[in-house]
Amino acid sequence: MKWNEFLTRYEDRPSIKATLSTIPKIQEDYTLILEIDNRIQEDLLMDVRPELVSFLRKELRNSNINFKTIVAEIIREKVIYSDIEKYQEMAGKNPSLALLKQKLNLDF
Repeated sequence: MKWNEFLTRYEDRPSIKATLSTIPKIQEDYTLILEIDNRIQEDLLMDVRPELVSFLRKELRNSNINFKTIVAEIIREKVIYSDIEKYQEMAGKNPSLALLKQKLNLDF
């Protein structure tokens, strides 16, 4: 596969090789869409992009090949630190906890 063949050029640059280790999705208009994790990877690929596109166009004999990156959205859960936040999270899951707090006259 030509994609993996291109990766062998970057044995000495593991960050670029790791970023390109995911096989991109191919659209009908010969655009390769590579999903990456963050903007740092996107910056790394800016240097490699012209060489990559040129290599693929030449090797695959297709001048219509384009390359785009998409930064994947990572949904992160809110980390609960304070006692009040912990209580609110638990009370949201179990409303009877609020009743217990009232009966025991607890403060948070």
